[in-house]
Amino acid sequence: MEKEHDFLPERTKWKRLVFRVIFKADTKSGKAFDLILLFLILLSTFIVMMESVSIFDAKLHHIFIVIEIFITVIFTIEYALRIITLRNKKAYIFSFFGVIDFLAILPFYLSLFIPITKYFLILRMLRMLRVFRIFNLLDFMNDGKFIVTALKNSSRKIYIFLMFLMIFSVIVGSLMFMVEGHREGFESIPQSVYWAVVTVTTVGYGDVSPGTPLGKFLSVLLMLAGYSIIAVPTGIVTAEMRNKRQDLYKNCPRCGNSDNDDDARFCKICAEKLK
Repeated sequence: MEKEHDFLPERTKWKRLVFRVIFKADTKSGKAFDLILLFLILLSTFIVMMESVSIFDAKLHHIFIVIEIFITVIFTIEYALRIITLRNKKAYIFSFFGVIDFLAILPFYLSLFIPITKYFLILRMLRMLRVFRIFNLLDFMNDGKFIVTALKNSSRKIYIFLMFLMIFSVIVGSLMFMVEGHREGFESIPQSVYWAVVTVTTVGYGDVSPGTPLGKFLSVLLMLAGYSIIAVPTGIVTAEMRNKRQDLYKNCPRCGNSDNDDDARFCKICAEKLK
């Protein structure tokens, strides 16, 4: 995570002024600048979506190209100014938002050589995360960090669960390959494993289905197991979030209340002084 002291402006006067506009949203000019960027992000995303519709692309292709060039030039200049106005340029370039800002302009230049990559411009939507900063919704960012931390702390358990799920799917797929006897959809073990994954996750595309009585019986067992299997990672993350919540909030030594804010000095139930 980037630290605030890493994002200090250069000492040059014009760089400090530019820094206030593009990095700070607590001024009228800074907020207006960010709102303009958000509008351009939405416009760019809309254009990318419309370009994928052949009817609109045939009629408005040149207009779409001109607008995309204009927006990309604006984003490129903005990205360059963000780097120029900072003392610790490396901190911004490799920060979360710095990487997103770079990915917002990279697909356009790649599309000059590989046209299909222009649709990666949809990554500009990630820049919408700045809306939390613009409208002083930093509490939402803290909630996001809370969820990310819980996912990170439970990642080892989830990895083990996914490994078990992979082994389970391969075994069941192999059994179905033998049971179904090379029927359509079960011509090979990889195809049978595909069916097992689709079934155990309760997705159920319906493109492949068993035909033998034993195969249908195994399918029923797999579908019933799927409901309990899907609940496992949810329970893991929920338990970790509960533990994290207990760490964040202070427990009262007198009444045991755990619903106290992390900056509270007294218990909200019994008014006991908190350590």
